[in-house]
Amino acid sequence: MFFARLPAWAGGGLETLVLGTQVAAILLAAWLLMRLLRRLLRRLAQAYALPTTLLVPARRVIALLVYTGALLWSLERMGVSGSVLWTAFTGFAAVGAVAFFAAWSVLSNLFCALLIFTTRAFRPGDLVELVEAGDKPGFKGQVDDINLVYTTLIETAADGSHARLQLPNSLFFQRALRRWPPAG
Repeated sequence: MFFARLPAWAGGGLETLVLGTQVAAILLAAWLLMRLLRRLLRRLAQAYALPTTLLVPARRVIALLVYTGALLWSLERMGVSGSVLWTAFTGFAAVGAVAFFAAWSVLSNLFCALLIFTTRAFRPGDLVELVEAGDKPGFKGQVDDINLVYTTLIETAADGSHARLQLPNSLFFQRALRRWPPAG
């Protein structure tokens, strides 16, 4: 081997230099390939009159593929196993998916609160009723408070007593809503 004939002080540094040069060459090749592919994509767009709304996502997908390939090839040159990377990626993806599904209802309620505030579907003081299907009575009451997760209604019973209902904000977008503005 070439490194066996070098002095001891130069062996380790030269291996690092060769590895760095290989990684730099891979990244340079990826950059040049992207320039070539962008030019090719631009020519195709001109020749076939493709809309820019198609070009931008295509360019991004191509860049993602080229640069991800360059990164994986560089990591392989550094001794990182592809199976280890794939295992780590799938593990992180599985944990992310579980976390996303666990937080889905909370995120849904936060987004619906934003929609309630921006669309002004109802306001505190309004009398609202969530209309159920068929002849079933729905939730009905005066809006007392709207926060990021719940809308609080004050429900008045036939005997004049009051009860507070805390309904998830997403419920207001799953059912029909009847609204009466505040009296006065």
